[in-house]
Order: sequence, then structure tokens, then C-alpha cells
Amino acid sequence: MVHRSDRGSIETAVRNAAELLARDPRLAEEQALEILKVYPGTVDAKRILAAAYRLQKSPQKGLDVLLPLLAANDDSAEFLHEIALCMGGVGRGDDAVEALRKAVTIDPTFAAAWDSLGHQLVVAGDEKGSREAFNRHFRLTTPHPELADALELLHDGKQAKAERIVRDLLKKHPTEVTAIKVLSDIGVKVGQLKDASNLLERCLELAPNYHAARHSYAIVLMRRQMPESAIEETERLLAQEPNNPNFLTLKASILNRIGDQAGALDLYEKVLKNYPRQARAQMSFGHTLHAVGRVDEAIEAYKKCISLSPEVGEAYWSLANLKTFRFSDEDIDNMREQVTTEGGDADDQSHLAFALGKALEDRKEFDESFNYYRRGNAIRRVAHRHSIKVNVLDSLRQIRALPQTFFEQRKGWGYDAPDPIFIVGLPRAGSTLLEQILSSHSKIEGTAELMDIITIARGLGNKSRENPAGRYPEVLAELTEKQVREFGESYLETTRIQRTTDKPFFVDKMPNNFQHVGLIHLILPNSKIIDARRHPMGGCFSGFKQLFARGQTFTYGLEEIGKYYRDYVRVMDHWDDVLPGRVHRVQYEEMVADTEQQIRALLDYCGLDFEEQCLRFYETERSIRTPSAEQVRKPIYKEGLEQWRNFEAHLEPLKEALGPDIRRRYSIEL
Repeated sequence: MVHRSDRGSIETAVRNAAELLARDPRLAEEQALEILKVYPGTVDAKRILAAAYRLQKSPQKGLDVLLPLLAANDDSAEFLHEIALCMGGVGRGDDAVEALRKAVTIDPTFAAAWDSLGHQLVVAGDEKGSREAFNRHFRLTTPHPELADALELLHDGKQAKAERIVRDLLKKHPTEVTAIKVLSDIGVKVGQLKDASNLLERCLELAPNYHAARHSYAIVLMRRQMPESAIEETERLLAQEPNNPNFLTLKASILNRIGDQAGALDLYEKVLKNYPRQARAQMSFGHTLHAVGRVDEAIEAYKKCISLSPEVGEAYWSLANLKTFRFSDEDIDNMREQVTTEGGDADDQSHLAFALGKALEDRKEFDESFNYYRRGNAIRRVAHRHSIKVNVLDSLRQIRALPQTFFEQRKGWGYDAPDPIFIVGLPRAGSTLLEQILSSHSKIEGTAELMDIITIARGLGNKSRENPAGRYPEVLAELTEKQVREFGESYLETTRIQRTTDKPFFVDKMPNNFQHVGLIHLILPNSKIIDARRHPMGGCFSGFKQLFARGQTFTYGLEEIGKYYRDYVRVMDHWDDVLPGRVHRVQYEEMVADTEQQIRALLDYCGLDFEEQCLRFYETERSIRTPSAEQVRKPIYKEGLEQWRNFEAHLEPLKEALGPDIRRRYSIEL
């Protein structure tokens, strides 16, 4: 309680109320109201009251407090900062940006305002402006200017130089949190996610209110397949900034990862209600709508994204990736206008090229279509390298490290749960179709392409700069029976978040797991493993013209994809030799030709009774997060089997790369 007789305590009371904001906004509100009872004209108390309302998810109440005071306080950077946060909270993004720009003009050293401006510009789609704002914030908050230089080097792709600067600084200042954060950024950039996670944990231990570090930590946790922990971190961020659209969209992305599309849709709708001009949020909204089968609404969202930001190539590709969508002449002209001869954002340009390839293929303009597919792949290859030699070596290591005697000596090892049904192979080989068929069965739940097996393999490999090849799969020979069982139990535990029903079985359709069949058999001996295989010409070319969101870097060249197919067959032949009968193979062309017989054989392998609904798989409603989503919502069609022949004149490098054995096996003529 603030008394009139205690005028000298007003500054202390305001300061105490401000300190309460971070710990307990409700108490801060009460303190501010008490101050205003005694001193009704105290602007700082009203600013704190508005912040307390905003932090309690009532930004409009905060705005109602501040708007009458704006004219008299538009020269106060702190006042403008708070009113901008309230404006942002109610969706007045343009007004928020204007207020924040004015705040940093009044006080160019106001770090928090620069940070808020960066977030608002991200929402507005101004990536260049947001980066500049965040850089200004960083330069103001770090006592070491060289760190900002390191960050610029990192953005320019010069990770080694950036790392030297940061490590030299940390030798002198081991608890400098901004340096630890930059080192974690470098770790993320080079794929050392575990190291980045450890660094960010240390960062937050030293500075719990370092929001940028917590935001990065949530992203790293998501990428490390730890979604529950990632959500916990986003909730901590949202507790401080409940209406921050970047935190809300991050949470939506995590919910999408665990199959909670309903929750993700709610968050995207909330963001877009307040920020309808956020192009990339519109696109993410479209992706989620597509996953749940609301295709018309997904198309509308993608088109809104294009109308807001015509240069965003991913929106065009998202339409093309529906497979059933057809571009108009006007659409194609608009895409052509966005294609650059040099410069431009690489991601946008690659997405545009793939979209134009699909649009022109639909118009039967196959030569020009192929040129755009080739352009898109060439752009992707620059930043997404694939080594044919490394892949050959990895395949040979699986074969040499895991002979038949290895499995005979470990018979009876592993966790005996029969729950998982793995679908492996190459992408675009019919794995989504098989998953949809299986998930139509009353005892099987479909999930997604789960990273959990790959995460286990990476952990065992423990790659480092000193040993870039890692210790996997050879390290499997060092595991004890207890450790093997624990890995099986761990897989069931980490995948549990993906399961939303009580069905006894579930599908993990990560295609790249074909490289880890030995690991799967070792830790989960009662699981089922299905190899989805497709004719090499149809399957490889389908992969070449598909732009994958992440991974699958071998698809960016005809030679690369042909040799990868060859390595895949070599490894699968090995599993057939050393684990006879362990893998059930489904040839896509045979599934198309005799669907019922193939489904019966598939269910028989899984030890399940045939159910008529599996023949009507296209009626099963479920979220599907792969490029084939629309195709498997329709009966099987045969038209796609021979599409590669329209491009055969361009496919000699693929035929050559497949090698004589594969060509002979599938009667492919050079």
C-alpha cells in the first residue's frame, strides 16, 4: 500500500512493481493499481500496469491504458516500446513496427526495443530488416564487439573463422553467455545438435531470462526428437510474451511434429487472426491444412502467401506438391517472372524451379519441364552436398560389420515388444501407400517418418572432427545384452508421443531406415520390417523431380540417385542373406497390378487377419505429412508407373549410374 504521506517511496514502489513483472504479473498489476490510487498521473505506473495486463494475455486492456497517453509521451522510448508490444499483441503489427522504429530512433541504444523490432519484422515477412534489428540488439547486449563479427561470419557461411573468434573469447571469459550462444549457433550450423544443446543448457543456467537462447534451445530440442521438452521451453517463452507470434508459430511447428495438427491449426489461426499479412505463417498454415486433408483451404492459404510475397517459391511448390493441383497460364507466367538469371534467394529459386517443372510436365512440355527440374536440383546441390563415396563406404560398413554370425551370437537379445512396423526403402517408392493401407487396419496406427532409429544410430556413432566417420555400425559389436535391450525400450519410449490411440501396433515409415535394418533387428527382434521397392527408373526419377524439405540429398543428381539405389539394393540383399525372411518386400508395381493379393500377403506377414477396410484405404481419415498425401486419399492409379518414359531422352546418366546388375535385374536398356 502506497500512502500519500510517503511521497518519497514512489520511485521505490514503481521500481518494485517493475521487478514483479517478470516473476508475477498479477502482483505487478496490484502494485501498479495501488500506486495509481495515490498518484493517478504516474505514467511509469500506467506503463507497468499495461505490461502486467499484456503478460496476463490481455494486451487490449494494456492498450486501453496507454493510448490516451500516447500524444503526450511519444518522445519516450520506454513508453513507445510498451505500447508497441501491446499493439503487436492485438495484431496491429504495422503500428507496432512504427512505434518501435520511433523508439530506437529516440534511443538507438535501447536493446530491448531492437529485439522487439526484430520479432515484429519477422512476422511482417521482412527477413532482412529483422536480421539487422537482431544484429543491433546483439551488438548492444554483448560487451565483446568481436562476437558480432563472428555472428556475421557465421551468416556468411564462414563457420571456422567464427568458431576461432568465439573459442578465443571463451578462454578469457568462460561464462560469457552471448559467446556460448554464438558457439551453439555454430554447432547447429554444422549439425552438432547435442553439443549445441549442451551449450544452450549452460547458457540458460547462467542467464535464465535469455529469451534468444531459450528460443534456440527449443528449436534444437525439436530437431533432436525431444518434442515434449521443446514444448516446455516454448511455454516458458510464452509465459513472458503470450502473444509473441514467433513463439506461437514455433510451438505450432512442434505440435505438427508430434501429429497434433488440431493444436497447430489453433495456433496458426490465432497468429493469422492478428497477423493476416504474415506470408510464411500462411504457408505453414497451408502445410497443416494439407496434412489433415483440408485441401481447398490449404490451396487458399498458399495463394494468400503468394499474394503477400510473390517471391516465396515454397508456396508455389506447395501447390505443385499437392500433385492434384493444376497451375493456370497466369500462374506459370507469374512464376517465370520470379525466376532470376543470377542472384535471388536460393531456396526460393529452387522451389520455383521444381514448381515450374511440375507445371510444365502437366502441360506435356517435357523438355522444358526437365530443364527446370535440373535447375532446381542444381541449386539445391550447392548447399546440400552428397558424397557418393561416403555412401558406398557406409553401405560396405553395414555389410562387413554385421555378418550372419553377428546375429546368431546375439539371438534372443533386444526388447521383445512387437509394436513397431517399419517401412523402409527409397522415398517415392510407395511407402505412404503402404502406411495408409496398414493404418486402415483396426489394430495398426499410422504415425510418420520418425527419426528415432536414426537418432540412436547417430548417438552410437558419436561422430567428431577427430573421427568424422564415427563408430557406427562397428560399435554394435561392443554393446552388452542389457544395453541392446535398453535401446529397444528407449525407442518405444521416445516414439510414444507419436501414438494417439491404444492400437497395439504402429507404423514408422522413415525410408532411410533401410540402412539400419541390422540395428532394428538387434534391439527390436519382434518388430516387422517392410521394404517398399519400386522400379529403379520410375522410383529414381520420381525422387529427382521431388523437392524434399530436408535430407535425401542424394536425389539432387541423376548419377547420385542411381548409385544410391544401387547401394540400397546391395544392403537389402545383404539383410536377405544374413536374416532370411526377416524383411517383407512389396514391389510397388505388383501392388498396383494385384492390390488385394499384395495386401493379404502384407497383413499375413504382420500376423494380422485381413480386413476389408484395408482395400478401401483411401477412405481412412488421418493426418499425412508426406508428398503423397493426396494420392493415397484416392484409389490406386496406374498412370504414374511409366511417367519417367516421357523424360527418357534425358535419363541416360541415371541408367548408367544404376550399373549392369540393376539394369539386368530390371531389363533396362542403355
